[in-house]
Amino acid sequence: MAFGFIKRFMPRGLYGRAALILLVPIVTLQLVVSAAFLQRYFEDVTEQLMQGLTLELQLVLTQMDGAGGAVLADALDISVRSAAADPVDRRAFYDVSGRAITRILHTTVADVRGVDLMADPRSVTLTAATPGGEVFTLSVDRRRASATNPHQLLVLMVATGILMTAVSYLFLRNQLRPIRRMARAAEAFGKGRIVDYRPAGATEVRSAGRAFLDMRSRIEQQIEQRTLMLSGVSHDLRTPLTRMKLGLSMLDETAETEALRRDVDEMEALLSTFLDFARSDALDDLAPSDPIAIAKRIVDDAARAGGAITLVAPKTAPMVDLRPQAVHRAVSNLVSNALRYGSTARLSVVMMDRALRFTVEDDGPGIAAKDRADALRPFIRLDAARNQDKGSGVGLGLAIASDIARRHGGTLRLGQSADLGGLRVDLVLPR
Repeated sequence: MAFGFIKRFMPRGLYGRAALILLVPIVTLQLVVSAAFLQRYFEDVTEQLMQGLTLELQLVLTQMDGAGGAVLADALDISVRSAAADPVDRRAFYDVSGRAITRILHTTVADVRGVDLMADPRSVTLTAATPGGEVFTLSVDRRRASATNPHQLLVLMVATGILMTAVSYLFLRNQLRPIRRMARAAEAFGKGRIVDYRPAGATEVRSAGRAFLDMRSRIEQQIEQRTLMLSGVSHDLRTPLTRMKLGLSMLDETAETEALRRDVDEMEALLSTFLDFARSDALDDLAPSDPIAIAKRIVDDAARAGGAITLVAPKTAPMVDLRPQAVHRAVSNLVSNALRYGSTARLSVVMMDRALRFTVEDDGPGIAAKDRADALRPFIRLDAARNQDKGSGVGLGLAIASDIARRHGGTLRLGQSADLGGLRVDLVLPR
């Protein structure tokens, strides 16, 4: 539980985590070493300096009862004056060495009344009584009591920390740049784009980059081989289908020949749809496209075919990098399904900050939530959920649209229309 709470505040990116791994030990080590050094610097050195100073102060106080006390104080560079006020111990809260000075004076010098380190930060002011009972205030240069110039260590630490942080930043940036380039190349390939990429960086990163290039090359070869194979299958199958249609046209019109003609037409439609699905990733290249124009063309085509469909979209929209033919095919399939299984349909276009959404809704029977994952699989026909009275499909409409969405780096979501009551399909594409 505690680890999960801390994890929420940890950096998400690789650069932030690498910087954290590198800087946290360095900063921790500096703090520990600095704390130990400062303790010795402020306390141990102060104690050593105070050993001699306390002997001098004690000697001056002893001699102040006689005539030679003032002369001795001048010789030892100690200022002596009569106490003018009630003495108290005073020091700044950040004065680390002052705590040691006050403690040593109280324990070493006899009859100390107060140690003031704030009246003059450059001096140590001591109020004490002589053996004869007379009270004096003695002042001595602070440099004789404690180590000086502690800021030099802090300045050195800060300067070194800044320098090492800058060096670490440059090093991390150079090491992580190849990883970012490989991530951009992989993301672009996932969306169907091929960007130039050459492995660089550390040995492990180069190895991962070469593995990515090999994988990308194999996938491209497989796609090309599949397209060529399907083109050959299309040619080989269409030729006998054409001969069968020609032979049936020469036969007398009977119930048997009509049934055979319908079977041949269904086989031809099945073959065309299957080829559309198999070649959905090789339709066209990315190009700046107007999504509103694509939606209007789809609605016009459906209206000319007698479909009851409405378009909800802004008047204008910015250009979006799309495969226009592929997107046209995907949305057309969704509209065709909506009009096949419902009496009315609606196509909506929504421009979001980082995504484009085509929404197709109908008033048909819809698809149950438990069957929506299966509906996106190829050659799956949900006869129990969808009305087949207006024609039968081959189970590839949603699969083609889903495949095109993935090729763009987007997604296809199924749901229920809030107002029409039928199926709602959201085709979300990144901008």
